[in-house]
Amino acid sequence: MATLPAVKQFSDRVNRIEISATMAVVAEAAKLKAGGADLVEFGAGEPHFSTPQHIKDAAITAINNDCTRYTAVAGINELRTAIARRHAADLGSLYQASECMVSTGGKLALFNALQVLVDHGDEVILPVPYWVSFKDIIEYAGGKCVYVETNEADNFRLTVEMIERQITPRTRAIIINTPNNPSGAVLDPADFTAILRLAHKRGIYVIADECYVYLNYTPRRFSAGSITDAREHVVIIGSLSKTYAMTGWRLGYALAPAPIINAMTKLQSQSTSSTAHMVQMAGLAAVTGPQDCVEKMKKDYVLLQELILGHLKLIPGITCVKPEGAFYVYPNVSAYFGKSGITSGADVAKRLLHEAHVVTVPGEAFGTRDHIRLSYATSPREIERGLERMQAWFGKL
Repeated sequence: MATLPAVKQFSDRVNRIEISATMAVVAEAAKLKAGGADLVEFGAGEPHFSTPQHIKDAAITAINNDCTRYTAVAGINELRTAIARRHAADLGSLYQASECMVSTGGKLALFNALQVLVDHGDEVILPVPYWVSFKDIIEYAGGKCVYVETNEADNFRLTVEMIERQITPRTRAIIINTPNNPSGAVLDPADFTAILRLAHKRGIYVIADECYVYLNYTPRRFSAGSITDAREHVVIIGSLSKTYAMTGWRLGYALAPAPIINAMTKLQSQSTSSTAHMVQMAGLAAVTGPQDCVEKMKKDYVLLQELILGHLKLIPGITCVKPEGAFYVYPNVSAYFGKSGITSGADVAKRLLHEAHVVTVPGEAFGTRDHIRLSYATSPREIERGLERMQAWFGKL
């Protein structure tokens, strides 16, 4: 009897990617928690604050007013206009509603942008360390990641010279994430401007992930959108998740020239379609309402950062660059490699979870093996509990 050929189970594009490393950590932690483990969670990048009340009230009002039907795929015009105006007022950009689209989270906006700009074989320059999803979304689109290594001894600084060395005729896009997840590094405006103008001159797109743009602890808050002479090749990815503690609402956006927005909207029309109307109304309240909640959360994060850095200093051998933004620390744990069978950040993260019941994310998820990432978006008490456990665990190695 003839042998039938093997049937391929899944598509090549889905086989190119892996499940989000942070979500995998959350899932493993959830199993332990369900079994009764008392965990201290530094894993997921999520504000511990509640969504401000005026935003929640706007959603409730919208539901009561029957804002429960489909909207235009790119979002309601009022919200698109408000996002463009807020961005202009705070960050010096010049976008219109027609150059804005709303998406179900910033991750979808990023996915849409890479799918419409990157073809098979195109190269995308990606600085290291990088947010976990960049690599997989690029590869899902058929692109090739070209990594630019940054050095923690230089505070993970990224320069135009570092980018230029990696440009080839196949370079299609550059991804810039500042403030950076996981390192908290903030790209100097002069360096960023030079990169934007180089990319524009070469006809290369810069996809600027501004998820943490409002959590910048330096005096130099900056957006790629403010360099208007390069705007033809700039796509800004934004999110209300971190700025307004709205992670579960899933509300993001993109700002870009209208032809790019139209292409992204076309793609979104065949996937998620529009974001929920009542969520958009909550977003409208967020960007047009009082902004003191943003500054209050930012001030609290600064205090939490000081607390966690102070505790990390008490663990011999661990070094950590002081973050300039976001709400993560990215300590180097390589001093413990070779002890008790530990060879990588992944080993440290796994054993911290199972032996100390502290949830972290391994540096391998972000392109490095010497680090682990901790989110300090939690209470001071949890930071103290978790770091006490870590100090005791490292002390036994």
